[in-house]
Amino acid sequence: MKFTVIVPARYASSRFPGKPLADLGGRPMVARVCEQAAKSGAAAVHVATDDERIAAAVRKHGHSALMTRADHVSGTDRIAEAAKILKLKDDDVVVNVQGDEPLIAPALIAQVALALQKQREASVATACHAIHDEASLASPNVVKVVLDAKGYALYFSRSRIPYPREGGKKGGGAWYRHAGIYAYRVGFLAKFSTLAESPLEKTEALEQLRVLWHGYRIAVAVSETEIPPGVDTPQDLEAVRRMLA
Repeated sequence: MKFTVIVPARYASSRFPGKPLADLGGRPMVARVCEQAAKSGAAAVHVATDDERIAAAVRKHGHSALMTRADHVSGTDRIAEAAKILKLKDDDVVVNVQGDEPLIAPALIAQVALALQKQREASVATACHAIHDEASLASPNVVKVVLDAKGYALYFSRSRIPYPREGGKKGGGAWYRHAGIYAYRVGFLAKFSTLAESPLEKTEALEQLRVLWHGYRIAVAVSETEIPPGVDTPQDLEAVRRMLA
């Protein structure tokens, strides 16, 4: 299976400016992400950025950087531009690995790409893992996903879904945390930017709901192990440094 990994990375961030360049063991975080992605079996790994500092750091550590426009609303739009720069074909598969996921497992990247290849009805593939603790279930910062019998996403929410009306796990219920990794066919990437923002997306602040709102399907790969969280704040960075140490 052939796929390309594109890592969107921008310098500006309300909570953590310059996050992709944060030091992790002598290398910038975005370079760590590239190293993990390179182990996934990807045909190529590219960083898509609008900042020369990020591009220079990526190239210094032996990885590919593509300069993209600064006015993109989302990482998905940035990846679509990168795919156009690379002249990828409509049927080619691109995996979006976030630039703040230095602990992402290479096997998970391949698993998500394979899910898109296997489930031909899907326009997008993503990943999740089981939730076992009450704090995660209750947290709006932990996005949940509900799957159908074939492994396609029914809905994503910051709320606890499904809701156990009788308490406990009646009927063998399970809860899954969504992880922000996506695989796309390049043709759909171009189409996504033309889709109108959906009311559900605005309410939940979850871009993937635009895909479901417009009738497209999302395949979800279920990881048997917990997927490490990304780095959103300086506190998260310190936690990752401790884990790497």
